[in-house]
Amino acid sequence: MTEVAQRLDARGMNCPLPILKTRQAINRIASGEVLEITATDPGSLKDMAAFCSQTGHHLLSSDTAGQGYVFLIEKA
Repeated sequence: MTEVAQRLDARGMNCPLPILKTRQAINRIASGEVLEITATDPGSLKDMAAFCSQTGHHLLSSDTAGQGYVFLIEKA
């Protein structure tokens, strides 16, 4: 089980807010720590993968949870 350093609730936010809030939250954790993001915007599936690809962070998982999505990102 992955230890989560910080959680971000981005439910109800539409693009680009989930990514902007993710960027802010990831800046507050140390390299190697994990951020958990919960979102409802369907675009966040594509956006989180693109964010990690562009920034070098590691998308550990991307799962559907209820009517939303849960992402685990490890800071590079």
